[in-house]
Amino acid sequence: MPDFAVILPAAGKSTRFGGRQKKPFVELEGQPLWLRTANLFRHRPDVCGVWLVVDAQDREWVEQRHGPTLHFLGIRLVNGGAERFESVANALAVLPAEAAYVAVHDAVRPLTSPALIEAVFERTRQTGAALAAVPVADTLKRSDDGQLVTQTISRQGLWLAQTPQAARRDWLVAAYAQRQQLQQAITDDTQLLEAAGYPVALVPGEPSNFKITTQQDLTLAQAVLNARQPTQQPSKMLHPFADDDLAS
Repeated sequence: MPDFAVILPAAGKSTRFGGRQKKPFVELEGQPLWLRTANLFRHRPDVCGVWLVVDAQDREWVEQRHGPTLHFLGIRLVNGGAERFESVANALAVLPAEAAYVAVHDAVRPLTSPALIEAVFERTRQTGAALAAVPVADTLKRSDDGQLVTQTISRQGLWLAQTPQAARRDWLVAAYAQRQQLQQAITDDTQLLEAAGYPVALVPGEPSNFKITTQQDLTLAQAVLNARQPTQQPSKMLHPFADDDLAS
């Protein structure tokens, strides 16, 4: 039964990425990042739909550029907010009743394996909420000015959060309803669940499941794809339209 709704936040400013296009619309092996990421979920039998959240100022361009693809794949657009948590809240408000669970996944994290998605979804069904994460492997240093080290921080018990992050829909809605009470920056969705008192389970993530933030990340993503299919040409099997329709 399709009981998971998937939200793909893609409304960020992409200031660290640079270039003329925002990250979600940059191509990786002939596909925009958002499309490559959406394809991780849209064929799963337990997913009832995918919602792509974009900057309201970009929506007209997105509809003109990618409207046929979005319509063909059944992916819905949602206007984003000023912050990520506002974007997710906007998507939560329009999800269908059959979505008992909600997964939030960065639109620019296109290398997530099917096994990791399955593990996060299964753990969410078991515990109510879960996220992919990897343990911190390097020594952590704090610097107040970016030049001198002021403190070495123990990495014991520290994890780097990834996505997908998933939860029971009623938990997530309740946590978001309390978001104004959280007097600190909200950097991911499970932070709100934690603040609302809901338990969140850790699922071991993958080093290759990184978020594309810089141009160097895009180069690394290409290398990962090359390593996964070293003798194959870039596939067009997931393209429902001609290259011009999907170009970014």
